[in-house]
Formats: sequence, structure tokens, C-alpha cells
Amino acid sequence: MTITPEKKEPGKVESTPLPAPLLEGPAPRGLFASYKEDQGRHVRMAAFWSVVFFVGFGCRFLHGLMIRSPSLRAPIQKIRIPVVGVDLSPAFLVSALVFCAGLFMVYRWQQRPKVAELLIETEAELKRVSWPKGSEVWNASIVVVLSVIILGVLLAVADIFLFRLMRYLILGGGA
Repeated sequence: MTITPEKKEPGKVESTPLPAPLLEGPAPRGLFASYKEDQGRHVRMAAFWSVVFFVGFGCRFLHGLMIRSPSLRAPIQKIRIPVVGVDLSPAFLVSALVFCAGLFMVYRWQQRPKVAELLIETEAELKRVSWPKGSEVWNASIVVVLSVIILGVLLAVADIFLFRLMRYLILGGGA
């Protein structure tokens, strides 16, 4: 016996089954496996290189701190890396190792499903944005620049006026 919407029993709440989660194939395996590698490519790349820039900046700063110590500055067996032009020192090895570990950690961080989904959704949202035309950007830039100039002039005039007023009031009008 089937119960149609007209013949439902009063007071009985009908529950609808929840849809099963979409199966997207097996989870990525391996150390360098990529989560949904074909989606969100541009945002992932921009995020990766932005974070790598800061990791490199930090490693360069770390190297600068470590070469202050004579024991970390001394080259290992007078070896010089030809392409980079840097002495192979303990400070360089430590900062290079930290940089490589940072690269690996940033890559692995980006492959976490939550982070990858956020970046994929970000790129999808950016594709839906209505970007202004070049002429609209130019006109808006002119309006902003002119507004800043006008406000700057008004503030300068007000500053000069208030300065002279205060000097007149404080010094008694004779300076």
C-alpha cells in the first residue's frame, strides 16, 4: 500500500532520505598526489607562489642571521656553488633545507581537501565576477585622483589657516 500526499496519516512526519555524497573516485594517494588537480589551477598557482615568496624571504632573513656566526659562515672545504655564487656553508645548507621543507609543506597544505575546495571555489567565484572595461577603470581612476588632489588642497588650506589663526591667538597678533 502506498500513501499518496492526499492520504497521509495526520501527525506523522515523513522523512526524506538524504542524498548520498557524490563519489569522486578514490582519494589521492602518494606523497605528491594532487587533490582535484584539474580544478582551480590559477588560484592554486597564485596562492602557492605567494606563500613561497614569503618562505623564501624568511629563509633569506634566516641566512642573514646565521652568517653572523663565524662557525656557520665558514665554507665547507672551500666549496663554492658556481651558478648561485654562494659559498657552501652550514648557514646556506640550513636555510636551503628550511626552504625546501617550506616548499613541501606549502604544497601539502594546498592539497588538503578543505584548502583545495576553498581555492577551487575562489576561482569559480572570480570567473562569475563582472570585471569593468578599460575605459571604466580609466574614468574611475581619474575621479579618484582628482578627488584626492582636491581634498589634499582643501586640507592644506585648512591647515595653513588654522596654523596662522593659532599663531595669531597664541602670540598676540604681532608676529
